[in-house]
This record gives sequence, structure tokens and C-alpha cells, in this order.
Amino acid sequence: MNIELICEQAIEAAKRAGNWAKAERAKFTTDRIEVKGKHNFVSYVDKQCEAMLVDALGNTLPKSGFIAEEGTGSRNSDGLNWIVDPLDGTTNYIHGLSPFAVSIALMEGNQTILGVVYEVNQQECFWATANERAMLNGNPISVSTVSKVNDSLVATGFPYYDYSRIEPFFQTMEYLMRNSHGLRRLGSAATDLAYVASGRFEAFYEYGLNPWDVAAGAFIVERAGGSVCDFSGGKGYIFGGEIIASNQLVHNEFKSIISKLMFGEP
Repeated sequence: MNIELICEQAIEAAKRAGNWAKAERAKFTTDRIEVKGKHNFVSYVDKQCEAMLVDALGNTLPKSGFIAEEGTGSRNSDGLNWIVDPLDGTTNYIHGLSPFAVSIALMEGNQTILGVVYEVNQQECFWATANERAMLNGNPISVSTVSKVNDSLVATGFPYYDYSRIEPFFQTMEYLMRNSHGLRRLGSAATDLAYVASGRFEAFYEYGLNPWDVAAGAFIVERAGGSVCDFSGGKGYIFGGEIIASNQLVHNEFKSIISKLMFGEP
């Protein structure tokens, strides 16, 4: 399997779908929004982008399966699976805001081997493969060299349906407001992770996420020299619904803060 060629084709598919979505935004109307759940939206743009991606990626790897946000395709239980978010940041999109991104990961068994995040409005394409370090528009990227949380810019995402952990989450926000360079909430987890990989953020954390939100971005962070885990420090972040991603130097301190405040762990 030529992973570099497959990555090139995934990048092309992401750009094609993302640029179509951007062009479609000029004539987008709110009457074409569907509600999947509380404050969880989908539109014909999400569905059409996913169909475009599944078609292109399925042609690239005909025997591969799909784990896709809008449910297109089916999972291959023991082989190659694409994990696809056709429009990460749908709420931003429907309100005419940035960022929104296309996110594509490829897993072989339990291992991610490819990740692509295309942030559409800035036309920034982040990618990595198991054989290469992370790239942005063809140039190598790496996580930042900031060594303390107090000197870090931190990204997060707000829960929009699962409020069961909102009180400890508020505690993390208060702590980081007081003890970092600040908090940012962009509304696209895939973009947040890509920005950690490129050194714009030192750290990102969020709960209530799905595999398609994080699979590609988390892999890119790791290939850019960063660290990724769940809130307890484990490796269940793709399917476990919670994630911490940071540069190597602040990782232990940042994980300790999040674990202590979210779970009362040492």
C-alpha cells in the first residue's frame, strides 16, 4: 500500500468537498437545516460533502469501510476504515462563521495511519502519514516549545448536549482563565487539533466528542511531535469521547490539571 499516494488522493478529496461547501455557502438558507439532536445540526451540504468523500475515498481503497458522521457507508470490522467528518464546524457554517473543516483519517485495525484536516476558509491543509511528519500546505510543522501551562494558549470546545460534567468543566475553564494566556473556543475540534500541531495552541481538551471529530487531528498532533490522551492519560481518545492534546513540554502538567479538576485524580 502506497500511503503517500493515498494521502495525496485524500487531500484532493478533502479540498474538492471543502471548496464545494464554501461555494455553496453563498446561497445557503436556514430552511435547509435539519436538527439531529439538541443544538446538533446537519444540512444538505454536510450530506453532499460526505457523499463526495465516500465516493472518492472508496475509489482510492475499494475494500475500505467508513465511520462517517452522517452514516454513509459501513464499517469494515477488521480492515481499513476511513473516519470522515465532512463539515466539522457545521454550526459555524450555517451562521457564516469560520472555521469549518473537512476531516479524514484512515485506520488500519486499531492504528491511525493517515490524517487530513482541510480548514476551508484559510485554505490550509494539514496532513500526516505514518511514514512522514506533519505538514501544512507542503511545509513541515511541529508543536510549540512552550514549557509551562501559565505561558500557554489553550483551546477547548463547549458541550452542546451532554451537560453531565458541566460543573467540573467550568472549574477547568476558571483555572485556565486564571493560569494561562487564555482560552479559545473556535467551534471545530479538527481545526483546534491542527492548530496544536502547528504550534498556534499549546493544548486542547474537550469532552462529548465523536471519532470523526478527533481521529485525523489527533494523529497530526502526534506526527508533529505532540502528545494525545484521554482525561485519565489513556489512549481511548478516538472512541472514548474525551481528549487532551498538547505539546510534549506542557503535556504532563496540563493532563494533571484536567484530570484533577474533572475527576479529582492526582
